[in-house]
Amino acid sequence: MTSWQATSTAEPHVVCCGLTTLDLVYEVDSPPTADQKVVARDLLVDVGGPAANAARVAHALGCRVTLVTALGSGPLAVLLRDRLAGIEVEDVAPPGHRPPVSTALVSGGRRAVVSMNATRLSSPADPIVRGDVDALLVDGHLMGPAITLASAARHAGITVVLDGGSWKEGTWDLLPHVEIAAVSADFALPTRGDVLAGLLDAGAAAAVRTNGPDPVEVLTATGGFTVEVPAATVVDSLGAGDVFHGALVAALAGGTGLGASVERATAAASASVAHRGVMGWRQRNASAEA
Repeated sequence: MTSWQATSTAEPHVVCCGLTTLDLVYEVDSPPTADQKVVARDLLVDVGGPAANAARVAHALGCRVTLVTALGSGPLAVLLRDRLAGIEVEDVAPPGHRPPVSTALVSGGRRAVVSMNATRLSSPADPIVRGDVDALLVDGHLMGPAITLASAARHAGITVVLDGGSWKEGTWDLLPHVEIAAVSADFALPTRGDVLAGLLDAGAAAAVRTNGPDPVEVLTATGGFTVEVPAATVVDSLGAGDVFHGALVAALAGGTGLGASVERATAAASASVAHRGVMGWRQRNASAEA
């Protein structure tokens, strides 16, 4: 049973619930065609998954972060826990679970991805997150725990953000507990109606849609607006959406309003594509600070 109340502190507490993967990111001249082999220029081994990446971004931006995810046991889980240092991890994996592996090919700033996601995960444990919480992000990959946490958070008046990369089974049940539904350009409703208006009709108080380099769209019950995306030289777009969601939930947890939070998240995502890897922007900043 989860019982929360909102708080306001110098270190906002963000909870992220969803997928963690081990990412193998290959930099190639171009993706292979059928029966073709290519030699990669470089390989990056890193944490992946929308919720895990958002958690890392929020942590880098000064939040206390709890990640509710499925890691399980074995050497891959040990590696992921090491890469998630500084983040409180609540593992809801059933016995015998192994974290999924995602392979990405990056070429000219674009990417192709093959991943298992959470398709083989069954019967995750009920999440128990203790302490005061300022904002919750759910990515829908662990739908049962996401609904449990979102219901408790919304009842307590805590901001709930949906990272909607795609429609997933159970999303209709999750949306009534979501305050801000932030979706990608690829997100579509099963009803094939207007996405932003449909998200509001399903229970969200605000709907946000990213569109790559095009303006971010925002719709609330009182009207809509757009946020321009700063120009950037694209080196690697992999994980830019996760950076957007992590920066968005971090800003909201700190008490920033919706419009300014979307602006901060948009700027962070735009800056991230100029660097390799989801956290490349942070590593560059840390080097400059040192």
